[in-house]
Amino acid sequence: MTRDEMSNEFKVDENGLTTDGYHVLPRRSVGSMYIGNVIILAILSAIVYVVYAYSSQYYEVPSTYKLAMLIAYALVAAYLALGPLVYYARYRYRIDGDRIDIRKGILVISHTVVPIERVHQLEVARGPINNLFRLADVTITTAGGIASIQYLEIPVAEEIADSLNAYINDILRKRE
Repeated sequence: MTRDEMSNEFKVDENGLTTDGYHVLPRRSVGSMYIGNVIILAILSAIVYVVYAYSSQYYEVPSTYKLAMLIAYALVAAYLALGPLVYYARYRYRIDGDRIDIRKGILVISHTVVPIERVHQLEVARGPINNLFRLADVTITTAGGIASIQYLEIPVAEEIADSLNAYINDILRKRE
């Protein structure tokens, strides 16, 4: 990939599409990701505090172990703080006539391609955090596994599920 191609990779037009035709997430999805990460960090902080307090009270723990635990905690906290921005920037999805194409990730970028004719079930789900931000996830179940398009605006998620369901029904009618 050339330098120009890399710089154009994250450009989005006024329709919310990248130069290669992928849809991007709505900006408010970052807020939902951050709230989820704050909850994870709060739970992790409580666990680290209990382990640190318990180990210091009942055992003679070498300072190198304590330092290693604090460094690991700081790395996880940094990952949780920076992760939503990177995830948002890299998340892409596209629904073509015959497939669903999802690209996402922070450290490891995954590329999931689901043939539409293999779809068995569609589900639109809204958790409590996503519901605050008026977002939903579309979960796509196939015989080979599960794929998910996350952090979509609710009307977009419903439209995707309805259009995929209609497309699958058309395929089944043509086979009869």
